[in-house]
Amino acid sequence: MQALLQLSRAIDWLNRKVGQYVIWLIFASTFISAINAIVRKVFNVGSNAFLEIQWYLFAASFLLAAGYTLLNGEHVKIDVLYGKLSKRTQMWIDVFGFACFLTPVSVAILYFGIPFFLKGLASGEMSSNAGGLIRWPVYALIPVGFSLLLLQGWSELIKRLAYLQGLIEDPTAKKAEKTAEEELAEAIRNLTGNKDKNAA
Repeated sequence: MQALLQLSRAIDWLNRKVGQYVIWLIFASTFISAINAIVRKVFNVGSNAFLEIQWYLFAASFLLAAGYTLLNGEHVKIDVLYGKLSKRTQMWIDVFGFACFLTPVSVAILYFGIPFFLKGLASGEMSSNAGGLIRWPVYALIPVGFSLLLLQGWSELIKRLAYLQGLIEDPTAKKAEKTAEEELAEAIRNLTGNKDKNAA
């Protein structure tokens, strides 16, 4: 089990790193969207390539961050009954879900998604829109994104089983960390507090 826990930590590290960089895809998508809107309104010029790159970036952020989202327990859950059950029962439900739902679905999507990507790569498929982009890079996001999700599902499965054996603490417990909003508020308070001291 210790070897599996080491594997779990490596997968967690990988998805944590991916999540840290994927946030920039959202920024890039927003920036391109703003530039595209300004150019279209001011110069009356549109570009299908700019519209499609926004779609590509959004798809990338959604698919590549799926594993990171699972790592942080931020996927949507129907918590009406789950939250009222004992911790061990919750863990067994998670084990069943990861083993019997997440794994088969991810494997099926990889089974169909990899040939779909390879076909697009081999054919050099282009967008049907005038001035559109080549399609295989966005097709590649399907196997990459679901591979990261599948790996994270296995990591979570390992952690649940280790918890049930009493080897680790609750892997679902949220660490008491400040949110981005709380950190920003604290920075503003510190800044205004320093200004008040300097003024005095």
